[in-house]
Amino acid sequence: MVEVQNPPSSREPVLSLRAVSKKFGAVRALTEVDFDVFPGEVVAIVGDNGAGKSTLVKILAGVHSADEGAIEFAGESAAIPSPAAARELGIATVFQDLALCDNLDVVANLYLGHELGRMTMDEEEMERQAWTLLRQLSAKIPSVRIPVAALSGGQRQTVAIARSLIGEPRVVILDEPTAALGVAQTAEVLNLIERIRENGIGVVLISHNMADVQAVADRVAVLRLGRNNGTFRIADVSYEEIIAAITGASDNAVTRRAGTQIEQKDAGE
Repeated sequence: MVEVQNPPSSREPVLSLRAVSKKFGAVRALTEVDFDVFPGEVVAIVGDNGAGKSTLVKILAGVHSADEGAIEFAGESAAIPSPAAARELGIATVFQDLALCDNLDVVANLYLGHELGRMTMDEEEMERQAWTLLRQLSAKIPSVRIPVAALSGGQRQTVAIARSLIGEPRVVILDEPTAALGVAQTAEVLNLIERIRENGIGVVLISHNMADVQAVADRVAVLRLGRNNGTFRIADVSYEEIIAAITGASDNAVTRRAGTQIEQKDAGE
C-alpha cells in the first residue's frame, strides 16, 4: 500500500524506527517496520490481532530487543535494552494492566519508585506536586489521598497516565487506554491525551477503537502481519480506508488518492 504521510517538514521526529524486525523462534512478529513519532503529536498504531502492535510497543518500552533495524531518539542512535533504559531515554509506557497498587493512595502511586526526599520521603512536597500535575492535566480526581481502589476505571487510567509523566518523558506510549471504559470515562482519557500533546510530548496510542483514534490522533500507522501497511493523516483518511488497510482489502480509492497526492507534490517541486 502506498504511504500517505506528510508530517511538518520543519520538525524532526523525536523517535524513529527503521527496518525493525523481530522473531520469536520460527514466528516473525515484525518485518522491517518503519515508525516515527513527532513532538506534540498523537500517532495511533492500529492493526488486527497478531499484527505486531504489542511486539512493537514492547521493543519501544525495552521489554524486547529488536533483532534487526535501527532506533533513533532525538536524532541520535539509541539502544533500549531494558524498561529502565527506556525511561532514562525519555520513553514512558502505560500498559493495559496499569500496574497500580490498590492499597496505596494517589500520591503514593504517582511517586512509587520515584519518592522525593533523601533520608525520608517528603510527603508534603509530593502531595503538592501531585495536585499541580493533575490540575495541569485537567484530571477529575477528588483527592490525591484517596486509595486507588476507590477510584473509577477512568480515574485509575488517569493516575497511571499521570505517573508516566513523572520525570518529564518526551514520548508516552498508551496501550489500549480506553478499553472497558464507559463513554464519559473515555472522554476524560481522550481529553487527557490532548493535554499531553499540548505540552509538546509525542503520544503513541495503541487502540482497537477507531472512534478514539479519529478523535485524538494526528496520524495513524497500520500494521498488518507484522509489516507496515500504510501511514495516514487522520484528516485525509476515512474509517473505511483505515479498515481496508487493516484487513488488507483492496481499495483503489486509497491507492488513487495516494498517487494523486504524490503527483501533486512532484508537480510542485
